[in-house]
Amino acid sequence: MEHPSKSKLPPKELLPLRVKIDEIDHQILDLLRQRNEVVTQVASIKQRTGFGIRDFVRERDLLEDRGKRAEQSGLRSEVIESLFRVILWASRDRQASLGAEVPQETASKTVAIIGGNGGMGKVMTRLFTEAQNTVIVADLDTKLSNIEATSQADVIVVAVPIEKTIEVIEEIGPHCKTGSLLMDVTSTKTTPVQAMCDCSKGTSVIGTHPLFGPSVHSLQGQRIAIVCQRDDNAWDEWLNTILHGRGFSILHTSAEEHDKAMSVVQVLTHQATEVLGRTIQKLGVDIHKTLEFTSPIYLIDLLMAARHFAQSAELYASIQMNNPETEHVLNTLRDAGEELRDIVITQDTSRFTKLFAEVHEHFGNFSEQALEQSSFLIDRLVERG
Repeated sequence: MEHPSKSKLPPKELLPLRVKIDEIDHQILDLLRQRNEVVTQVASIKQRTGFGIRDFVRERDLLEDRGKRAEQSGLRSEVIESLFRVILWASRDRQASLGAEVPQETASKTVAIIGGNGGMGKVMTRLFTEAQNTVIVADLDTKLSNIEATSQADVIVVAVPIEKTIEVIEEIGPHCKTGSLLMDVTSTKTTPVQAMCDCSKGTSVIGTHPLFGPSVHSLQGQRIAIVCQRDDNAWDEWLNTILHGRGFSILHTSAEEHDKAMSVVQVLTHQATEVLGRTIQKLGVDIHKTLEFTSPIYLIDLLMAARHFAQSAELYASIQMNNPETEHVLNTLRDAGEELRDIVITQDTSRFTKLFAEVHEHFGNFSEQALEQSSFLIDRLVERG
């Protein structure tokens, strides 16, 4: 007998209840719309008074109150708290997009986005437009050329593919106005920053690396690395005001420190993901069949691998092939893989245990944090079905 949940048509007595649920959901949406309108007024007051977007005391009191009210209503307080954390996050994002934390006296500039029709170029266009700047875009399909846009701008942002970055910097560098700011958004920093310094005179040079992709749903809480290489006109302060106001988490670093870190954060992790994906493909694994047996951890790994290969091959190739630390990192990855393969093939349990202990010791207290945070992610993934 077929399970009721597999039936094509729902029971008739279920239909009016679904209608009621729809009506209630529509009321919830309308209340959220009204809340959003109030948040817009809040943003205006915060910008005018200089009161920061995030008020931790207010958030703590709000969550405590909603949790108590949930329990009194027979609802699970942890579910309601999770719901209101999302609502609060959306509220902060709304306020940030309205410039609530950008001081009114912050100077408005003309910002040229070179490569503005690309993924990260669009993110930069959105960022500086929301901060009340005048944004002009130059790209392969625009009438405005790179040089024309550069010569008109106070701030020039190079947001082209990594392999074209140096070429574009060399093209536009000599045409930057004296006193202007030249930036890039490349995932490596040593070479682009040096090129910007060499190719432009009388300009400030700040390298940036948004530590996220252009497909993110919000800029709120996203991390961005900043390399302030040359600053003669307080541009670093201006840029930090813009970024902080939009809710970014800002990391100040040097070009060398950045590239060394990215060789692990990007090169190592991307290569490991690619090895996993390539191995699954070469084994001829039936993806959907394995999902019948999947554990949450395997599903997370599989999701990340599939996500990786659904994106731009050119982007990931550029990231890995342009980092000065790539060869060293990938040689170490190869050696570690061969070591583990030998241990497993020879069934050397004592060596495996010793290796496990050494790695665990290296991770230190982060291991316990990882258990807690990954358990949260697993629970959320299981909830989504």
